[in-house]
Amino acid sequence: MLNKVKNIGRKPKTLLGVDISSSSVKIIQLSAIGDNYKLENYVIRPLPDKAVVEKNIGDVNVVGECIASAISVLKPSSKEAAVAVAGSAVITKTIEMNAALSDTEMENQIVVEADQYIPYPLDEVAIDFERQSLSERSPDLVEVLLAACRKENVDSRVTALQLGGLDTKVVDIEAYAIERSFGLLSEQIGAGDAQTNAIVDIGSSMTTLNVMQSGKSIYTREQMFGGKFLIEDVVRRFGLTVAEAETAIKRGGLPEEYEDEILSPFKDSVVQQVAQTLQFFFSSSHYNEVDHIILAGGVAAIEGLASMVEEHLSTPVLVADPFKDLETGSKVNKTMLQNDAPSLMIACGLAMRGAY
Repeated sequence: MLNKVKNIGRKPKTLLGVDISSSSVKIIQLSAIGDNYKLENYVIRPLPDKAVVEKNIGDVNVVGECIASAISVLKPSSKEAAVAVAGSAVITKTIEMNAALSDTEMENQIVVEADQYIPYPLDEVAIDFERQSLSERSPDLVEVLLAACRKENVDSRVTALQLGGLDTKVVDIEAYAIERSFGLLSEQIGAGDAQTNAIVDIGSSMTTLNVMQSGKSIYTREQMFGGKFLIEDVVRRFGLTVAEAETAIKRGGLPEEYEDEILSPFKDSVVQQVAQTLQFFFSSSHYNEVDHIILAGGVAAIEGLASMVEEHLSTPVLVADPFKDLETGSKVNKTMLQNDAPSLMIACGLAMRGAY
């Protein structure tokens, strides 16, 4: 059920985009309007601690209840949805196959030969593939993208959506969802065909780097760092609950020492993490710079953070907002959307996936 990026120019029937992270469930409803999309509505619902750990669902019932709660608010016209697994949970490999094979013949051959490419017992993995371009070596061969993921990672997401009242039509890969929603940002940064852009998604506990070359993902890396460190500091310093700390950070109202003693050091840590993450990419590739840095995830909305990263790395920085040029429905709270938009890249890309 793993599916790669399709042509953004095609506008099929849209799906609900469901992003299950370690801290929340985010659900987006888009509609297709001509050559563009409209954001009909979205809902973010927090998850209790340890319901999802490092992008693995620990309590499928709790996640299902959270999805059901979000759906009761969203009231979508369709219950068909797309969800994603983390890139770290997926093995991808490009192989060459006979271009004359039908999809069925190709699938049968892949299953027979899968043990060459996948280091797990075949009964434990979900496998999918997609034809790419013809091989440069021979016009009789076609490049085929093979993707494999442990069934438990796929099944837990499908079950959670089912418990939440949704019908899973697509299980995607997070990096491909981000690649898809990046198409909505390219005009904002004037991304040319040859540009290299880094999307740094700083979530609650995980930071994910996706490097895009000519609009395609060429590198992905995850490392443990996220907004929960800021929340934990606020909880310890001011004796608040996690929920109270999250609300106070977003809406203000914390004592004045918060800015100097907690927020400022955290922003410094974010800048260091972004620099370190990019350095991993540079050291493992022939690249030594990127044209733009796009900050995504909940942390990206922190005021002044983007300018700090830009100043430190001498690279243009944009805070991700895939909805900036989209029409929005009457149910959307535009003030809240400005703050939430950076954390909705994956959900948006999933909603764009459509039922091909």
